[in-house]
Amino acid sequence: MPTPAKGPRLGGGAAHERLMLANLSAALFEHKRITTTVTKAKRLKPYAERLVTFAKRGDLASRRRVLGLISNKGVVHELFTDIAQAVENRDGGYTRITKIGNRKGDNAPMAVIELVLEPVSAKQAVVAEATSAAKRDADKKDAEKAEAAPVVETEAAETEEAPVAETEAAETEEAPAAEDAAAESEKDAK
Repeated sequence: MPTPAKGPRLGGGAAHERLMLANLSAALFEHKRITTTVTKAKRLKPYAERLVTFAKRGDLASRRRVLGLISNKGVVHELFTDIAQAVENRDGGYTRITKIGNRKGDNAPMAVIELVLEPVSAKQAVVAEATSAAKRDADKKDAEKAEAAPVVETEAAETEEAPVAETEAAETEEAPAAEDAAAESEKDAK
């Protein structure tokens, strides 16, 4: 057997470890919490969280991928319907490990691994709301700057057009004076 990349395997072989993790995650999704050794719980945490992430996606390809790892269709259905909806607003951290002391027979350190199905805490919701409000304000400021920039350009265009309009007005004022002068000269000529 080749040497494993990250320490010893649970149960000896890589195939055995994959099967153990699949069975542990099926039990975790079925019962929502299980008691196991600390080592198994630490190995199970990323495995189970990855399956929950697939369940949150919810598409057919994700369901088939999870069914390839967990053979119990009832557990997979519960994962994709109940658990995925419960952790829909959570960005990660779907499991929690709590150490509970040593086992009586062989003194192995034990832990409880459970799914975190509570809604996101009020503090996290407030932080999320504040970040979204800050983003909205930044978007509003950008929109105001975008609106203010054309106003400055139109003011500059108006100031450029104003001298032209003034010269046209001066020409129109001069034109009647010139016509009056021409009319007087014609009268004098008659």
